[in-house]
Amino acid sequence: MHTTFVAVGDSFTEGMSDELPDGTCRGWADLVAARLAKDVPDFRYANLAVRGKLVGQIADEQVGLAAAMRPDLASFAGGMNDVMRPGCDIDLVLRRVRESTDALAAASGRLMVFRVIDPTRRMRTAARLLPRINRLIDAVDAAAAKHDAIVVDLFSARVFDSPALWAEDRIHLNAEGHRRVAEAVLRALGRDPEFEWDAPVPPAPPLPWSQRAKAELRWVRAHAVPWIGRRLTGRSSGDGRPPKRPDLAPYQG
Repeated sequence: MHTTFVAVGDSFTEGMSDELPDGTCRGWADLVAARLAKDVPDFRYANLAVRGKLVGQIADEQVGLAAAMRPDLASFAGGMNDVMRPGCDIDLVLRRVRESTDALAAASGRLMVFRVIDPTRRMRTAARLLPRINRLIDAVDAAAAKHDAIVVDLFSARVFDSPALWAEDRIHLNAEGHRRVAEAVLRALGRDPEFEWDAPVPPAPPLPWSQRAKAELRWVRAHAVPWIGRRLTGRSSGDGRPPKRPDLAPYQG
């Protein structure tokens, strides 16, 4: 029974695009914490993840803090922001993944890692990233074997091919996507299932060509161009942004 849970990572773990009425992010980690808190009266939770962070930043800014909390359960998810960058040094990325998982495993009761979602069937331009993604997954699998970590396998789940699980920016999961990840995590933790997280999503009716073209133009203007601009100028959506739950504290969700 886990009494403390600390999550580190980027926007995936922060919960970006699963927004609450007050504008804050919820996400899969909060949903998991809420479920665990129901069973453990003194349960405490911290989420150090910040959107846009590269794996080196996660290692330098979050892992040490998480390790110092010595949680029963620590989750690590990172590296995809690096993989998506043209100048990615994949060998350095994998080294930082190993360092991070080693440190978290040594300081926590149990480490949890993720086999990342496969973007290649949903985004045609992502096929070029597959060799790097496969190496990242290999590093996660090696860490899991080394530390007897809990593995949440999202890579093989075809349900995430559905646009219905993604936000308008096509990069971040929406509320339903995070809900499904949370259920996958809880299943990996041995909790009784509440629904079939990997059940197919019924396809939406196809839009007329004109509506698809307008949606594509809106996406380019609102999301693609700003994303490219940040990459070219070395900026990140998480610059100056603090973690939403920096301290181990009771969770009421």
